Amino acid sequence: MKKIAVLTSGGDAPGMNAAVRAVVRKAIFDGLEVAGVYNGYQGLIDGKIKNMELGSVGDIIQRGGTMLRSARCPEFLSDEGRDKAVEQIKEHGIEGLVVIGGDGSFRGAYELTKLGIPCVCVPATIDNDINGTEFTIGFDTALNTIVDAIDKIRDTATSHERTFIIEVMGRDAGDLALWAGLAGGAETILIPEENFDIDDIVERLASGTGRGKKHSIIIVAEGVMSANELAKILRDTADIDNRYSVLGHVQRGGSPSVRDRVIASQFGARAVEVLLEGHGGKAIGMQKNQVVDYNLEDVFADHHETDMTMYKLSQELSI
Repeated sequence: MKKIAVLTSGGDAPGMNAAVRAVVRKAIFDGLEVAGVYNGYQGLIDGKIKNMELGSVGDIIQRGGTMLRSARCPEFLSDEGRDKAVEQIKEHGIEGLVVIGGDGSFRGAYELTKLGIPCVCVPATIDNDINGTEFTIGFDTALNTIVDAIDKIRDTATSHERTFIIEVMGRDAGDLALWAGLAGGAETILIPEENFDIDDIVERLASGTGRGKKHSIIIVAEGVMSANELAKILRDTADIDNRYSVLGHVQRGGSPSVRDRVIASQFGARAVEVLLEGHGGKAIGMQKNQVVDYNLEDVFADHHETDMTMYKLSQELSI
């Protein structure tokens, strides 16, 4: 193998740049040529491919987002679109591809692997919902952003003696809500993996008020319902005065944390090694605090499981 390429796809996540940097510099260290694909799979189809040097990835390890940018690409879902991508890969002399992104990005890489292009995937999504890895790039930074917001909102909640509802990202996975809620001392956490009873929430709020508590924090994952919806339900059913905040895309931005920079560097470097070992159709991940690689099919064989013992703990500690 003489030349590989790297692309980022899907939603951006803090630490993607650190992973790109690791891929480029590890490849050059090992004597490979390396190219960057701009605008994800759409850029691959359009031939937006540029050779990278050491200096191409200088001064990016501390930056959020992705220097290679990202884009939606409905065309890549078709056989014709994927065939165009393969043509560009061959035209540019690329023999292996590192794909940095989430579930949709992994599925695209799997399709390319079936077409004879060795691909290795690096998990980068703030949702932390990739099966087979305990942590994904961007999760830790997003958590710190959310907890910082919780701490600030709690100051206002205390001053005005109100219940505040904070909506965080997570359509199908509750890791962000659960981890941030536990770390931020939230009284109630609502996640997609667990059904909830509005009467139970009201009872918990009343119990806190009964012992003199002046405020409460509720964390709700967007996949459960919107903060606005929950606020209205609490007002209409129990006359609970509340305010809500939707953190939105602020959770995706910002300088990556130390942990995200480190695992991004480890994952990116290992991806290059796996390609050099002659393997494609692989995913990189973290298991028991060790960097591992495993078959891409295993990512789709099951769903990422949220740690429900943490959910139980959060309920026990928020009495």
